[in-house]
Amino acid sequence: MATFLICSTPVFGHVLPMLAVGKHLASRGHRVRMLTGSRFNDIISGAGIEFASLPLPADYDDRNLHAAFPGAVEKTGPAGAKAQLRLVFMDPMPHQFVAMEDHIADLSPTAVLVDTMFFGALPLLLKAGPRPPVLAVGVIPLLQSSRDVAPFGMGLPPVTGLPGRARNALLSAMNQLLFRDLQKRAGRLTEELVHQRPPVNWLDWSKLSDGFLQLTVPGFEYPRSDLPANTTFVGPILPNSSSEFHEPDWWPELEQRRVVHVSQGTVDNVDLGELIGPTLNGLAGEDLLVVATTGGPPASEIPGPLPTNARVASFIPYDRLLSYVDVMVTNGGYGGMQFALSYGVPLVVAAGTAGDKPEIAARVAWSGAGVSIKTRKPKAAAVAAGVRKVLEDPRFAVAAKRLSREMADYSALDSITAAAESYVR
Repeated sequence: MATFLICSTPVFGHVLPMLAVGKHLASRGHRVRMLTGSRFNDIISGAGIEFASLPLPADYDDRNLHAAFPGAVEKTGPAGAKAQLRLVFMDPMPHQFVAMEDHIADLSPTAVLVDTMFFGALPLLLKAGPRPPVLAVGVIPLLQSSRDVAPFGMGLPPVTGLPGRARNALLSAMNQLLFRDLQKRAGRLTEELVHQRPPVNWLDWSKLSDGFLQLTVPGFEYPRSDLPANTTFVGPILPNSSSEFHEPDWWPELEQRRVVHVSQGTVDNVDLGELIGPTLNGLAGEDLLVVATTGGPPASEIPGPLPTNARVASFIPYDRLLSYVDVMVTNGGYGGMQFALSYGVPLVVAAGTAGDKPEIAARVAWSGAGVSIKTRKPKAAAVAAGVRKVLEDPRFAVAAKRLSREMADYSALDSITAAAESYVR
C-alpha cells in the first residue's frame, strides 16, 4: 500500500476531479489524504478519504467569492484579472505550502498530486533537498505559455505559421508587462519561503513538476510545438453512472422531440436569469423540448413564467440525460462541457470574459464542436440564434462526435493512477 497526498484549491470544479482521483487510488488499497477547503469535509470524508483543511488564510468559500474577496470579483478587464489571480490564487500560496510541508512530514507520501491552480506546489518544487514526486493535474484548459498560442485568458484561437508566432510574441510581451508585478510578487514569496525564485513564469509552474496530466484529449487542445516533455493528455474525468435517479413524469417526452439542455452548473447558479432564463425564453414556442437543470435552486427562482416546452429539474445525472440531448447550452464549466462532448453533444457556450471560461469557449469554437456567445448574460435572441445555428449545421455534431470517439480511447483515472503508482517501490 502506498500513501498519497492530494491538494486542491477550494473551488468545486477543481475539487471534484481531484476527489475522483483520490477515490480511485483509495479503491486500489492506497492511503489517501486530501488537503482543500473546509466546506468539502463531508463529501471527502464520505468518500472514505482522509480530509485535511487548508489554513484559514487559504480557506475560502467559492460559492461566495464576493464575501471572501470584497471588491475583487466585481472588477473587470485586466484589473479584475490581476486582482482575482493575486487574491484567489497567489496570496494563498505560502499558507498552502506550509500546510503541504506539515502533511508531507506526517505522511511521507509516495507522491503528491496537485491541481494546476494550487500554487503552493511551486515553492515545494523549488525547495532544496529531498521531496516527494509532484504530479500536476490540469483541471482547467492547458494553462502553460507557448510560442504557438496567445497568452491564457485572452480567449484567442491559434493562428498558424509565422504570422501566428509574431502575434503571440507581441501579445506575450504585452502580457508580461501587464502582469509583471504579479511575477515579481511570486518571486518574492518563493524567495521568502525557500530562498529561490522561479525560473519560469509562476503560471507555468507545472512545467517544473515531475509529471503534468492534462484532463482532456489532444483534439480539444491547441497544437503546440513546444509542449513540455512532462505533459501527458489523459482524457477527461467523467462521473460514474448513477442508479439512484427517479425519472420525472415527463421523461418519455425526451424521445418525441429534439432536446436542448441548459445548465449553469452547481456553483454559478445564484441568478438563474443569467443563462437558464434567456434560454427558456429564447426557445419558447420552438418545436423543441428544453430541459433545464438548476443545480439546486427550485424552478420558482427562474424569472418569468415557464414556457410550455420547458421542463425543469434540480439535478439529472448526465449519464441518463445526455444520450437524448441534441444541443447543450452551458456557461462553460470544463468538466460538464467535456461530459457533453463525450456523448457527442455539440455546445452553445455563454462564457463571458472571466477566469478560464473564455478559454473553454474558444476551444469549443476552434474544435468545431459548438459556438461561443462571448457573454455570460446573453439575450434570449442570442441564445436562440446559437442553438439554431448548431441544429441546422451538421458539422457541429460531426465535430462533437469526433471528440467523443477520441475521448473513448482514454481513461483519465487509470492513467493518473498509473503515473502515481509508478513511484511505488
